[in-house]
Amino acid sequence: MISQPLHTGVEGTSHSLHPAEPGEAWAQGEAIPTRDITHEAYEDESENGFMPDEKDHSLQRGNWGNQIEFVLTSVGYAVGLGNVWRFPYLCYRNGGGAFLVPYFVMLIFCGIPLFFMELSFGQFASQGCLGVWRISPMFKGVGYGMMVVSTYIGIYYNVVVCIAFYYFFSSLTSVLPWTYCDNPWNTPNCVSILENPNITKSTQPSAMLGNVSQALNQTLQRTSPSEEYWSFCVLNLSDDVGNFGEVQVHLLSCLLVSWVVVFFCLMQGIRSSGKVVYFTATFPYVVLTILFFRGVTLEGASTGIKYYLTPQWDKILEAKVWGDAASQIFYSLGCAWGGLITMASYNRFHNNCYRDSVVISVTNCVTSVYAGFVIFSVLGSMANHLGEDVSQVAEHGPGLAFVAYPEALTLLPIAPLWSLLFFFMLILMGLGTQFCLLETLVTAIVDEVGNEWILQKKTYVTLGVAVAGFLLGIPLTSQAGIYWLLLMDNYAASYSLVIISCIMCVSIMYIYGHQNYSEDIQMMLGFPPPCFFQICWRFISPTIIFLILIFLVIQYQPITYNQYRYPSWAEAIGFLMALSSVICIPFYALFHFRRTDGDTLLQRLKNSTKPSRDWGPALLKHRTGRYAPTIPPSPEDGLEFQPLHLDKAQIPMVGSNDSSRLQDSQMNTCMSLGSSEVPAPPSSTGCQGLPSRGP
Repeated sequence: MISQPLHTGVEGTSHSLHPAEPGEAWAQGEAIPTRDITHEAYEDESENGFMPDEKDHSLQRGNWGNQIEFVLTSVGYAVGLGNVWRFPYLCYRNGGGAFLVPYFVMLIFCGIPLFFMELSFGQFASQGCLGVWRISPMFKGVGYGMMVVSTYIGIYYNVVVCIAFYYFFSSLTSVLPWTYCDNPWNTPNCVSILENPNITKSTQPSAMLGNVSQALNQTLQRTSPSEEYWSFCVLNLSDDVGNFGEVQVHLLSCLLVSWVVVFFCLMQGIRSSGKVVYFTATFPYVVLTILFFRGVTLEGASTGIKYYLTPQWDKILEAKVWGDAASQIFYSLGCAWGGLITMASYNRFHNNCYRDSVVISVTNCVTSVYAGFVIFSVLGSMANHLGEDVSQVAEHGPGLAFVAYPEALTLLPIAPLWSLLFFFMLILMGLGTQFCLLETLVTAIVDEVGNEWILQKKTYVTLGVAVAGFLLGIPLTSQAGIYWLLLMDNYAASYSLVIISCIMCVSIMYIYGHQNYSEDIQMMLGFPPPCFFQICWRFISPTIIFLILIFLVIQYQPITYNQYRYPSWAEAIGFLMALSSVICIPFYALFHFRRTDGDTLLQRLKNSTKPSRDWGPALLKHRTGRYAPTIPPSPEDGLEFQPLHLDKAQIPMVGSNDSSRLQDSQMNTCMSLGSSEVPAPPSSTGCQGLPSRGP
């Protein structure tokens, strides 16, 4: 009599097979009793790919408490400061409403496909941006490049958050400190639009022509109280990027507050951050809605909104407009930062990440459009008050968030209230992105070390990364800090992200093989990726990414801040920062190639790009099809016991051109399955028609 055999399925097992772990048992030829997975079990799956009674918790690594936590975290990661201070400016500069056409075209053909690729990549392997490259170890340098980019962004992004904290604290007053020109930091050129109502009208009676001319000259030379507050109080700006001057204690204190908040929200990993995002990811929409209704009721708001959305269809034929649309989609979704892979790695294996990628990507883009109404309704009111064109008051980047919009808020009744809401919204948006940046670095370190000790000490790893981020951010709180912040923003996360993303697409689609990756997704979700996504992954998205790179090179202009032009040595440092993340890819490829066995260079190259033996689903119960381990028959069955050999039973080394070896491995697996009379899962199509070796 043959006892009922069981499939392997031990919860809480990571990819790497450490001694005394469940994976080591079957690697040494020992049978592991677990629950049976039959055809009926597969047929009982729901639409989203979940088993009805499935408990997909990785006890060592953890999972999201529920899927809402993952969606909210990803929305908080994607929806950041760029949605508020960059997209509205690009929209009105590139044809208003006409810009939305290339914007959503790029979303469909580049944004959503890349977003889905990264989510499925991390979810399938349950590993961070380093561990996932077991798919093709030679390209692990891509993961290190993602870590370098996330490090740069994490350093300066939290400095922006700390400035928002300072503005928030400064708004806790009855009169905003950037309303009038009677402060110690103000200069004689400062002119407040509240103190001098004569400069706020574009038309005056003809009898007062002389006064009008004088007022216009004053307007052309004026500096606003908000601009002087930003330059001389908040930043105490120096005259050169190399002149660091003194550290601004008020900014240093706020930077400490920012990092303390980030650490306490992440000290328990996703278990704590998953609860925090219920507030940090949703409340910005409450604030946006409040500011929207307040803005559209202002006098002149319609002028700003019209300026924001009026289509200029002639611009839709300009290459620059399409380049800006592609760049904005690429950067706003956070592709190639490593954060998407990291967040998805904590999903349950059968989660429908296809649905999530569409929902999160569309939410991000709709938020950008919505934020444009909030920004331009208030700027339109300000332009109407000044008697100027909207283009004269519209800015982007820090100039919008910390100069133009705060000045516009001073025109509103109860100005401190609106200022508090606006900067609290910026803080929450910044923190949502910062959470994922820090978790990306921590997860990569923990997954790479991968032993029990570091899993238990993950809180200390988080603390160490937070302390390092705080110390590296101190120079950005000096008098030259804003120069270096913009330098990092322009170089550290521009060219390198495009190159990293392009190499990731090529390595997965052409080295590992698009067919293999599609089969992995089908095993995980219960359905293959749509043909449209497969076409985008293989052809359209890499082409768009390459064109973005060409666009960035052609459109390159030396970096400036207001009228200050950076010296050549500062630009050289910027290019070195961009190169520091990309250089990880060839360096690690050469390092891994030299360590790979092979009789010839071609054989070594082929072996270095093959998936490692522990590539695949993290939990053994999910290792089906070509990832299924062979179960040796029990001695009680009267059959000869054959020890399990890892190189034949565990994971076939499949690449884009290794179909013959895959068939051989499937044959071995199926013969073992036949001896135990276990029905193969649906994905094991190679088992059909094979005779059983059982009695």
